[in-house]
Amino acid sequence: MKIRFQKYLYFFILLQPFLDLYWFYYPPLSNILPFAIPTIVRIIGIAILLGMFFSQKSNWQRLGKEWWLIAYTVILIIYSVLHLWHVKNFNSVDPSGYQYSFTGEVFYLVRMALPLITVYLTYHSDITEQMFKSVIKWLVGLFSGTIVITNLFTISLMSYEIVLEPGVHFIKGNIFNWFDKYPYNYYFLASKGLFYKANTLSAIMLLLLPLMLYVLVTEFNWKNLILYILQALAMLELGTKVATVGLFITTFIFICFYLFSIFINRDTTLNKKAITAIILVSLGSSFLFIHAPAIQRVSYDSSPVSLHTTKKSKKTVKRVDKILENGLKKYHGPKQKKFLINFIQKYAPVYALNKNFVEKSYSYKYDPYFWLKIMNLPITQRRNYRFLEKSMLDQVIKNNNNKLDSWLGISYIRENNIFKLERDFSAQRYSLGWIGMILFTGLYLVVLVYCGFKWLLDKAHRNFQNSVLLMSTGALIISAFYAGNVLDFLTATFIFAFVLGYLLSRIMHPNKA
Repeated sequence: MKIRFQKYLYFFILLQPFLDLYWFYYPPLSNILPFAIPTIVRIIGIAILLGMFFSQKSNWQRLGKEWWLIAYTVILIIYSVLHLWHVKNFNSVDPSGYQYSFTGEVFYLVRMALPLITVYLTYHSDITEQMFKSVIKWLVGLFSGTIVITNLFTISLMSYEIVLEPGVHFIKGNIFNWFDKYPYNYYFLASKGLFYKANTLSAIMLLLLPLMLYVLVTEFNWKNLILYILQALAMLELGTKVATVGLFITTFIFICFYLFSIFINRDTTLNKKAITAIILVSLGSSFLFIHAPAIQRVSYDSSPVSLHTTKKSKKTVKRVDKILENGLKKYHGPKQKKFLINFIQKYAPVYALNKNFVEKSYSYKYDPYFWLKIMNLPITQRRNYRFLEKSMLDQVIKNNNNKLDSWLGISYIRENNIFKLERDFSAQRYSLGWIGMILFTGLYLVVLVYCGFKWLLDKAHRNFQNSVLLMSTGALIISAFYAGNVLDFLTATFIFAFVLGYLLSRIMHPNKA
């Protein structure tokens, strides 16, 4: 039964890239069932894994001794009941209450628990190193191969589709168009393959990179070399800062860990072919880096045109500012609010306000005075999406005026319907409150810190494999905090949970490694 369980877990993790395909999350596929098809498949998959795991009597007996796990589960259930009770009633300027759904919130809480279960199951699976490496190679091949091939034939989805109207948007140029004299704008070049979220994909690629490098230096062959080259290309083509800059930082840190293991820890040997290949691929990537979409984006965002600082735009802003000033002086009370609503509807683009934010996330029709405050801010803040996301959520909490929001959250459904804050841990603090954030996402940090301390304090744990596993899982956590859209998305958290569970098993049972 254990071998069957390992194989099922193996294929379940390999299924994740297919469940991340973009079309599952948009109509018509997203409307077939009350909840997303991939999530339902994952719940069924975990249920089968749990059934197989606890069909073994020894696992039931072990569970009876794991009092901490039972206590944690009880606390999680109590919190979930309190959270659902708290978020049921909510005061908001939006009459819809931001489309809150009880069943949707319950479904979210179940989703958040699934990767935690995966950590536990992987930890007890006794999965072999060869099987683990095989999973990594397949994942790298599926993700990277899809991005590179779809980019080449310009059938890849845009990484930065948020800048356009909602819908399916494909890139207009491939990697060769990066070198054109007048290339397309960065958002028409950055590619995410056929996958759902670019930020989520970037975090996954960052998680997999150290593991792929580990595979390369321990099993150097042409197949693994091709996989590594594909991953380097894919991370540049993704066009996000996390993927592009992360490629070089992660490679550098990996080389440091590798040299440490060779010359100081002496638990591995130098693979000259592999290290030469890594250096050559890094040099090639450096050449592509200066033309990559992520670098174009930095240049674009800091350009005068981007920041609306041309003479013509300054003149327009001054004229519109005067209309606003006169209107606020002329009208008072309900008439002033009506004036503001009409003004924002007409002139929001002049202030570089994101259309989705103003019209859908936190509508100007219900709270024009909030957007008036935003319009009075410097252009750099008005274009800072993370600042605006946080400002909208803070305003929603202010309107609700309930101290328990800090501890029990305002609900994932409400936060997601306003706008998903692109900074994990902070995002969960809004949706779940401090207690929920600690219970659902803090456990990852606890496991990671525990393994880190074991690595630091005990030389037996300070081997090359554990170093790479710590680096890999740590990279995803940093990416989640920096860019967001990771810990609430099951493709990333299932793969992360699998790697984290494997790391914990290596730390707790080093003799099985």
